[in-house]
Amino acid sequence: MENLLPIGKMAKLNRISIATLRLYDEKGLLHPRYVDPQTGYRYYAMEQNARLDMIAYMKELGMSLAEIAQALEKEDITLIEELLAQKNEQIHEQLRHLKARHDAVERAILSIERYRKSPVSGTLSLEYIDRRSIWGIPCTDNFYHSDIRSYEKLLAGLRRRLEESGFEQIYSYNIGTSIRQEDFEAGHLAAEKIFIFTSRNTQCDKNALELVDSGMYACLYLDNYDDEITGIGLLRDYCKQNGYRIAGDYICEVMTGFPVFDSNPRSMFLRLQIPVRFLK
Repeated sequence: MENLLPIGKMAKLNRISIATLRLYDEKGLLHPRYVDPQTGYRYYAMEQNARLDMIAYMKELGMSLAEIAQALEKEDITLIEELLAQKNEQIHEQLRHLKARHDAVERAILSIERYRKSPVSGTLSLEYIDRRSIWGIPCTDNFYHSDIRSYEKLLAGLRRRLEESGFEQIYSYNIGTSIRQEDFEAGHLAAEKIFIFTSRNTQCDKNALELVDSGMYACLYLDNYDDEITGIGLLRDYCKQNGYRIAGDYICEVMTGFPVFDSNPRSMFLRLQIPVRFLK
């Protein structure tokens, strides 16, 4: 007894709480060297500090108390290696998720900043837009021939497919839809795809990503979903009037879609865009 430390001194020496030592005893990680049968008071030997150091080290490595107890009980260094390998993969997965969320947050900040600095609704412009990656699905319903409820169903379907493919929901707020070049030029409103804008670093099947090439785009800004059909006609006329040659598919990009003002159909600020080339 005279060489043993009472639980309070053992806790203070190792900078942990008495409750923690009691928990370790309960979980089988570290039993006291002696328990007074009359008082139930716990006493520890100084050499048990090494065991506490090992427990603290394994906790710092991210192992749970159950995993630590399993490893210490079996006294098998191979088991510890296996547990740490599993923990290492878990950490890498967490880092991938954090990177994806970080990218999405940065895109959201840029989207809001771009919205604040964008021209007023109805403005036509010619802009250079950098290369972008998209991930999407075919439009199973042509929402141009219906109302916003058709678009909402497509959006819900996209989000379901995103979840099935391992994307987090935060990706689904940067949305685009497209019309094939030939349909746009002919004035035929046929929705082709609904998609998210993402990056090549996205943790997904890279073969499922498509690249939207960089270049000059004729653009029209709108602040109302219901104005897109009229806006498509204006954009097409703008290209004809200026002699711009259509060079790819039409895209409607939802720059912001935060319903922050009311509970009516979602507020949107749109950038209609079509890639163009110039006659020389």
